[in-house]
Amino acid sequence: MSRGSADTGKRVIPLTLSFRRQTVWDLSTGIIMTHRKIVLFAIDNLGAELSRYRGILLLSILLVFIISSVIFLTASLRYTLLEALDAEPDFVVQKVVADHQKTLPATLGDGIVEIAGTTKITPRVYGRYFLEGMQRSILVMGVDFLDEQSHRILEEIIGKTDLNHFLSDRHAMIVGRSVAAWMREHRGEKQLYFVSPRGKRIRLKQYAVLPENSALFSSDMVLTRIENARRIFGMKRSEVSDFSFNAPNEIEWELIKVKVASLAHGLRIVDKKESRKVYEEMFNFSGSFFIGMLVMMLIPFGMILYQRYAQVYTSEMRMIGILRATGWSIGNVLMLKSAETVMLILVGYVTGVALAYLYVFTAGAPGLASVFLGAWNLPAAYQFTPHIDFFVLASVFLLYALPFSASVLFPVWKIAASDPVKAMR
Repeated sequence: MSRGSADTGKRVIPLTLSFRRQTVWDLSTGIIMTHRKIVLFAIDNLGAELSRYRGILLLSILLVFIISSVIFLTASLRYTLLEALDAEPDFVVQKVVADHQKTLPATLGDGIVEIAGTTKITPRVYGRYFLEGMQRSILVMGVDFLDEQSHRILEEIIGKTDLNHFLSDRHAMIVGRSVAAWMREHRGEKQLYFVSPRGKRIRLKQYAVLPENSALFSSDMVLTRIENARRIFGMKRSEVSDFSFNAPNEIEWELIKVKVASLAHGLRIVDKKESRKVYEEMFNFSGSFFIGMLVMMLIPFGMILYQRYAQVYTSEMRMIGILRATGWSIGNVLMLKSAETVMLILVGYVTGVALAYLYVFTAGAPGLASVFLGAWNLPAAYQFTPHIDFFVLASVFLLYALPFSASVLFPVWKIAASDPVKAMR
């Protein structure tokens, strides 16, 4: 860039591109530059100096990508878990002794039936079974297919599977997608062998695989007859893991809980409201942790930006000085740099959010999913349901854009407010 010569009366245009020459010439001859011209000038300037902003742009995309991935994943899990909770029974009755769950007598269901206001009482037998030679476990769920409530829930889970044909084989099982993949990889066959606490060998054959849309909850699950589950866990015919039931009138919930608790010693009755409260507290804690993480990431990001623009390149300082010398006001210079900054912010934010969306909802968030869901059970490729919290995304945009803008515009303002002659040296 070169300065115009005041002695000869001739003006030498300092910018090489034709659009820059015309823009500066318009201002120097007193033609009012509109906001549109400033924006177009900013686009032209960014295009000419793109290599200078490449590092900042990549860092911005990476930062937004990481934060948006966490947001998308937690929002999807929150939505899916709360939706699943709505489909759960209103109450679950368990027996807990010294923080360990114990079995319940099957006859307890008769007592719950007699309590006015209770419906759909369902006995359940389930537990985790550790695979032989593997530090992995599967969830074995025994279902009473003759029970109307269990039969209805199972039909919703397994979709188009023919239950009548499934019931014709008492050794059949319906498995989750991770269990099916593990059997193919380690056994090369569609069957599993269980060993009961008494040492008895139990063989179950795969009849069908649970659908992909339920993989988040059923990926490591095995569904079979309630009698098979009792044999696997060494339970008597008169024992169950717990009971579930509904109570349509919420006004009676507290009274029903008192009546159920009086049926036997050591019963724990958990209602849907308590479960929802636990989930809400868990996600609120995650949200607080996320905000702290966001602040910790934005502070060094803002410091990097400020250091970068506090040590403005000589060519950029010279350009600001030339613009000031040719008639630009401080406000026009700041408007130009603001337009450039907004473009960088939008490109970085939109690109980072788009990549995060593809990473979570298309690729299944490999690596990040195990952080939230744990890697103890069988590995699985989950299909997360897209659910976007736009309020949180807008908050992230503001927390990302404000330090970015301040880190850029403050050094530019200091240069624009200084002597143009010194800036052009």
